[in-house]
Amino acid sequence: MQDNKAYIWHYVITLVSALLFIPFLGGVHLFDWDEINFAECAREMLVTGDYSRVQLNFQPFWEKPPLFIWLQALCMKLFGVSEFSARLPDAICGVVTLNVIYSIGRKINDHKFALLWVLAYAGSFLPFLYFKTGIIDPWFNLFIFLSVYNLLQWFNNNVPEKINKHAVYAGVFAGLAVLTKGPVALIIIGMTILAAWLLLKIKLFANIRNMVLFISVLLFTGFSWFLYEILMGHADVVREFLVYQARLFNTEDSDHGGFFLYHFIVILVGCFPASIFFIPAHKKDPNDLPFQLYAKKWMLFLFWVVLILFTIVKTKIVHYSSMCYFPLTYLAAYSLYKMIKQGKKLNGILLSIAVLIVSVAGIAFTALPLIEKFKERIIASGIIKDDYATASLGLKVEWAGYEFIPGILFLVLCLFFLFSFYKRPTEKKIFGLFITTLVSIWLLLATITPKIEQYSQGPAIEFYENISVNDCYVETIGFKSYAYLFYTNRQPSHHSPAMLDYIRKNEAQMIREGHAKAFSFNLMSMNWMLDEKIDKPAYFACKVTQADEYLKNNPRLKEIYRKGGFAFLKREP
Repeated sequence: MQDNKAYIWHYVITLVSALLFIPFLGGVHLFDWDEINFAECAREMLVTGDYSRVQLNFQPFWEKPPLFIWLQALCMKLFGVSEFSARLPDAICGVVTLNVIYSIGRKINDHKFALLWVLAYAGSFLPFLYFKTGIIDPWFNLFIFLSVYNLLQWFNNNVPEKINKHAVYAGVFAGLAVLTKGPVALIIIGMTILAAWLLLKIKLFANIRNMVLFISVLLFTGFSWFLYEILMGHADVVREFLVYQARLFNTEDSDHGGFFLYHFIVILVGCFPASIFFIPAHKKDPNDLPFQLYAKKWMLFLFWVVLILFTIVKTKIVHYSSMCYFPLTYLAAYSLYKMIKQGKKLNGILLSIAVLIVSVAGIAFTALPLIEKFKERIIASGIIKDDYATASLGLKVEWAGYEFIPGILFLVLCLFFLFSFYKRPTEKKIFGLFITTLVSIWLLLATITPKIEQYSQGPAIEFYENISVNDCYVETIGFKSYAYLFYTNRQPSHHSPAMLDYIRKNEAQMIREGHAKAFSFNLMSMNWMLDEKIDKPAYFACKVTQADEYLKNNPRLKEIYRKGGFAFLKREP
């Protein structure tokens, strides 16, 4: 009977999550950098027919292994090259993830706990949002989590001289994580094992055969592609990949710096409401069964390993700490389960923090749609100090007028359920809170995100799409972007023999000047288009704040038009 109940709930979770994550995936253009970066790599796989190597601008791209790119390429093969296809793998990951955590939640605790965990994950801001994107992290995080879960199962039943299937599963998922994003997966998993060894006194080498099996499977799964590349004569790609991974830990890559506690704030606000209920989970509960306590400790280890690791890393990007979402939502469900079962109230300080987050977020969600109505006053006030942002805001965007409603619903209903739950904790009230945030996020993505995208990158995307039918060269000046590659449908023929010859002659000098090899290719192609003899029109996109300078310094350039924060220039052959 229990198994039948579980099957029914898996069907329900699959259906509901598919309805949440799949519709409207193509409703807004891909965002620079990460979404378009990976989608362009997948598109170029289809164009070249070379599925073994990851390429960007038809040059070797060593920042990421190919597994996620393969998933995107498969979707593009089935449904065409589009935003929908680029984001579909993460939507599918969302369906898989919610089913996985329901299944694991039932094994560790029971059905009610499993549902609370599903709600905590799906009903929190960033965990939900990531399944509507086209970035690598949802699959990467899922593979790491499954590896860690199988590790805790393995060491909980580490019988000497007996082969443990969880050692094999842990190796497979760790290898898949490496194949998705790289060796940082091994650092996270390894540090989690180290924490368990030091604090739980797990017997790492009680069964050498299992350890050898785990490592062998991991190496076979995770490093097969790297070995293949080396055997195919592409050892330089593997070498540059490893150099890039090391650089992320030591430098602020791609202008993504941040203050020391950056990820603490991201987790607190970005994982609301689960982040509020995560905090009480650190308290001990004598009613926990031994395995429940054991699993809880592993979740704590995983959470703090990730948070501390990426606090130390100098590059600060929101999704770097996204691996925390699994243990955080598990521990939030743990706290909620105890509160509901034991009738315990939420701490007053935590309630105050929750009310503050809801109030600020609710007001922001409600006020955003009013930008168009009051933007003239905002611009005139001089409160915006960035000229590019001011120019972008000056763009005329049509708002329907009802986009403020999700913000009002979020503000009113979240406050109602928070105070109601504080007075008397019940299952229905916490379900109401998480369903409110879930529905609000879904509505906000459908109504507000397309408008914001028009202000931020809309004019540039429109320009790229309009000239995609022309036989021409296209580049950006003064800012880094991948959008012009994807939305002009760039082909290998874009790199003319004269351009490639120029690049070959100047590449060594660019690298000596400190430019990364991949970026130097774009810089040199831009320089060639600006200064050398070209055989067809060359188009350039730049920010309006730099347009006059480029026109002054490059007499061959002519301005076509300006729109929003962008200016578009042309050089005739």
